[in-house]
Amino acid sequence: QLQLVESGGGLVQPGGSLRLSCAASGFTLDSYAIAWFRQPPGKDSEGVSCITSSGDSTTYVDSVKGRFTISRDNAKNTVYLQANSLKPEDTGVYYCAASRGYYCPNYVPLNYDYWGQGTQVTVSS
Repeated sequence: QLQLVESGGGLVQPGGSLRLSCAASGFTLDSYAIAWFRQPPGKDSEGVSCITSSGDSTTYVDSVKGRFTISRDNAKNTVYLQANSLKPEDTGVYYCAASRGYYCPNYVPLNYDYWGQGTQVTVSS
């Protein structure tokens, strides 16, 4: 069964950090660009960050630049999102998604072939 599984979410105070993981099973991630999306409560989902299949290029939405870092370890078949200096507006369900090929496509859900089930991130004091 082909699937992505996110982990690492939780409750954190403003200014805190979390490291989200996205692990693949049933297929290898090294042929896929991987993106992180998030869905704040009551809002539409948005693309947050993406990394090419080889890991040599990354993109970030403006609201997380300088605070979030995406990385990957293809040997472990896992992609990470290090989220620092978290703000209440970072609250939401975070999903990872895989798009076959090297490049990161636009943050349009139909461009992605596989999705995880999501992990909740809550930033609150």
